[in-house]
Amino acid sequence: MKVAIVGASGAVGQELLRVLSEQNFPVDELLLFGSSRSAGRVIDFNGKPVTIRELRHDATDFEGVDVAFVSAGASVSREFADVITAGGAIMIDNSSAFRMDDDVPLVVPEVNGDDAFNAPRRIIANPNCTTIQMVVALKPIHDLSPIKRVHVSTYQAASGAGASAMEELVEQHKALADGREPKVEKFAHQLAYNVIPHIDVFLDNGYTKEEMKMHNETKKIMHAPEIQVSATCVRVPVMRAHSEAIWVETERPISVAEAREAFAGATGVVLLDNPEAKEYPMPLHLAGVDPVYVGRVREDLAVPGALTFWTVSDQIKKGAALNAVQIAKHLFNR
Repeated sequence: MKVAIVGASGAVGQELLRVLSEQNFPVDELLLFGSSRSAGRVIDFNGKPVTIRELRHDATDFEGVDVAFVSAGASVSREFADVITAGGAIMIDNSSAFRMDDDVPLVVPEVNGDDAFNAPRRIIANPNCTTIQMVVALKPIHDLSPIKRVHVSTYQAASGAGASAMEELVEQHKALADGREPKVEKFAHQLAYNVIPHIDVFLDNGYTKEEMKMHNETKKIMHAPEIQVSATCVRVPVMRAHSEAIWVETERPISVAEAREAFAGATGVVLLDNPEAKEYPMPLHLAGVDPVYVGRVREDLAVPGALTFWTVSDQIKKGAALNAVQIAKHLFNR
């Protein structure tokens, strides 16, 4: 297959290269694209050098491309979508540009993989990383009994804001250790030794765009507009892998034992729930892994018949690169 990556030098672009290799994706020819700043840089892929090209308004650059993974921001995706898809390529887009468009499927393969086959614009959207992690964990519960309400609090790593944000967190810790004033550029406030209940911009309803993405995208992915989702998204001083505390109310009560059994048998989920032995998912140990880990499964004391549980997943991997590659594999395996 002829594969293109747009945004190849970014954190997700680099993760895409690793995932394509790990997944043994059938890459016969690889094209890498980036900004004028990245153009000319040479990237190693499976032992072969590939030079990043400048992304241009020239559809011939994408001639013969089967699938293009795009992770360069919403404005780039909107500007170049027609260029990328003009020759028949499937564009799997990791930005927010098209997620809520009616004619663009929003896909998490473990949940709604077959939606990818209905892509009239040849664009498939990768959901927000926090949404991906949550719906993979919600799917086995929803299969037992339809979900009515979800409350979620996220604990999002610095890497969710990009490679430069990870560097900023490291530099803030160094500065504070040296008695210097830490530099704050990528976050609303100092992240080191702090948590920030603010990711993306605030909207008129008091929620942030990140929180509303979880609200809206969950309904679309799960084909369940009746599900009510309320999110609070928080940045924490963790380098990589997001965590989420999730409360779920279903139409019929689901026992803890039922839920654990469903999690244990679910695709893309690993149940790690042994609190007596201090075993539960933590981002410290789960950076770089593929599945969504679930633990702390218990009854919700405030709502009879409801459940609460904890999840951790690497948002650069499953929340971006891996999910995109899994979409492509699901498509082309058919």
